[in-house]
Amino acid sequence: MSTNYNEDNTSSPKERMRTRRFDLSDDKIELETIENKKKQDSSSSTAFNEDLSSQYSRSTATAKAQPGSLLNDEEKPHLKRALKARHLTMISLGGTIGTGLFLASGSSIATAGPGGALIAYALIGIMVFFMMECLGEMATYLPISGSFNNYAGRFIDPALGFALGWNYWYNWAVTVAVELTAGSMVMAFWLPNFPSYVWSIIFLILILSLNLFSVKGYGEAEYWFALIKVLVVIVFIILGILVDTGVCGGHYYGVETFKYGGVQGLGVLSTFLTAGFSFQGTELIGVAAGESENPRKNVPKAIKQVFWRILLFYILAIFIIGLIIPYDDPLLLRSDVTDISVSPFTLVFQKAGMSAAAHFMNAVILTTVLSAGNSGLYASSRTLYDLALEHKAPQLFTRLTKNGIPIYCVLLTAVIGMLAFLTSLFGNGVVYNWLLSISGIAGFIAWLGIAASHWRFRRAFVAQGKDVNELPFKARLFPIGPIFAFAVCLFVVIGQGYDTWMADPPVPADIIACYIGLPVFIILFVGYKLVKKSKVIPLLEVDLDSGREEIIA
Repeated sequence: MSTNYNEDNTSSPKERMRTRRFDLSDDKIELETIENKKKQDSSSSTAFNEDLSSQYSRSTATAKAQPGSLLNDEEKPHLKRALKARHLTMISLGGTIGTGLFLASGSSIATAGPGGALIAYALIGIMVFFMMECLGEMATYLPISGSFNNYAGRFIDPALGFALGWNYWYNWAVTVAVELTAGSMVMAFWLPNFPSYVWSIIFLILILSLNLFSVKGYGEAEYWFALIKVLVVIVFIILGILVDTGVCGGHYYGVETFKYGGVQGLGVLSTFLTAGFSFQGTELIGVAAGESENPRKNVPKAIKQVFWRILLFYILAIFIIGLIIPYDDPLLLRSDVTDISVSPFTLVFQKAGMSAAAHFMNAVILTTVLSAGNSGLYASSRTLYDLALEHKAPQLFTRLTKNGIPIYCVLLTAVIGMLAFLTSLFGNGVVYNWLLSISGIAGFIAWLGIAASHWRFRRAFVAQGKDVNELPFKARLFPIGPIFAFAVCLFVVIGQGYDTWMADPPVPADIIACYIGLPVFIILFVGYKLVKKSKVIPLLEVDLDSGREEIIA
């Protein structure tokens, strides 16, 4: 028997199976061979299907170098956990401070009155607070690049992760174009005769250089950009109090101006939308968690500051503006990046006796624009990288440089952003405006995805017999938090066309432009389900462990 067995080792598996059909021991060999072949066939046939355990099972430290990559075969490319606590703190603090506060707050007060603006921003602020609590729990437990897009595909349905990922990537890629356009407008305040596209090219090169060499470059830039914005808001609040009390400017305002404006009825509904857009970018902390050096400690610390930054930077700032500037001041309605001189911040600084207030605020707005462009390039490149890791984007985009930068993701996003910007220069900007419309509600869709993913995450966590007390960060007021965040966000998505509905007469093209982003998202979702035949993942099959290797090691 042993002699025959040794001879059989020199033949093919098929020959062995033919010559040993009646030998019991060799029947066992035959069955094992068939079983191995079945496993191989199964493995190859599901390589690009929804094999969730392998699709989401990737640690940033264990990715293999790919043929033709920019690295040597011996090296293992991975994202660098180089963002320190101070980087995440300032990304968190500065994430919501932008043109929405410095410029759009004026039109919010003019539309809803100071009291109505406070109500709208407070309610949206509470929604954002709960949404960030949801994200914080998931990002601390599973800190990976791509974060909530990956969570949706892992905890709910791979099709939802696919749609959210591409939706979010597109949103930030177009944001890069928006900020390039805004940057050229800001510079026109000082140099009106200088070609605007030259400034846009300069700014693109700048933010590209910050993102191409190391994640620390992005972190350092955001740290200083955010620090400037934070200091400006703090100075504004202090000066505003001095102006209101008559210490600066020589006129006592008290609360009379605020009471005069009050709450302007239905204007509050329109301000909900403005407030929602103002808070866009808060979720960036979840994207950055994948490159934080100590996510278990740093992410919760940054998340816990959400409430205080909302209170300080928005509620207090809008309250100060409402105390000093009448809601019916025509200058408030002109607040736009093209006219910094009438920013509500500029108006208050001028009342404090700062003659160069317009130039000062123009410089601040410029840092805000650069910060948004820098964050847009970072967020979109990491989202595309995560999609590629999940086989939802070409594998070319999984390649990293030695410094852990997904270079092709960064370059593609920069190219798309530049092409979108170029559309603003031709054909009266019609194409550009449609691109903006498609991306307009992408941020709100992402927030909906975060709330839904957290609901499923916590339910799966409990269903699989885990103790919620083991979570490194536990979201407060579950399940009220995600339900409230989802409901308010859905209200904003549905009601964003309020102004176009109320127009006399309504313009169909304007109504379509408000909601064009929704069918794009639905097409991505349904298309993936039809092609991949994906289904909602049962709670007991949700993968709660893959990707945590670095954290629990």
